Amino acid sequence: MTDRLVLPHLILASSSRYRQELLSRLRLSFEAVSPDIDESPLANELPEHTAVRLAQEKAAKIASDRPDSLVIGSDQVATLDGMQIGKPGNHENALQQLQMMRGREVIFHTALCLWDSRRPPDEAAQVTNTLTFVRFRDLPDHELDAYLHIEQPYDCAGSAKNEGLGIALIEKIDSSDPTALTGLPLIALCSMLRRAGIAFFTG
Repeated sequence: MTDRLVLPHLILASSSRYRQELLSRLRLSFEAVSPDIDESPLANELPEHTAVRLAQEKAAKIASDRPDSLVIGSDQVATLDGMQIGKPGNHENALQQLQMMRGREVIFHTALCLWDSRRPPDEAAQVTNTLTFVRFRDLPDHELDAYLHIEQPYDCAGSAKNEGLGIALIEKIDSSDPTALTGLPLIALCSMLRRAGIAFFTG
């Protein structure tokens, strides 16, 4: 097996196990630190603006205490007809979400920020937003309820884990980055890390 590259100052501004699992695919050494910020949308804030703002705030908060670091911030907002769909938190809310989304298309905004604290503040952030269009199957209540009892995706916006059994709820996924829906768009992140001077392959 190829040895992991050593990058002691790469920080993932997240406590999400999903994002940690995705980032580990790149075989870079990193530390995960929770940014502990208020993730509530602002009044009349567009979903894409919420996602981008929170990704930047997460990265900037950790970077402010960690000089000479590269900090990854990411945030995801799901929308149906322009309305934000948050993390359900419990079974009842998750069932209501799935009932509302069945047979319809949901847009996921997955924003990403790489904050290079070695650079001046006005040049530190690389930011992007990856769109994923997900059409859910038109399934009956008893199937939706059974799925939720099995996988309990109550910490996932949209109430379905596409990397798990939740894929059975989905009819179609359209995105430029297959990892964006899970919460961390690795294709965009690799481009950002390269611009920050990170080499993935040496030899």
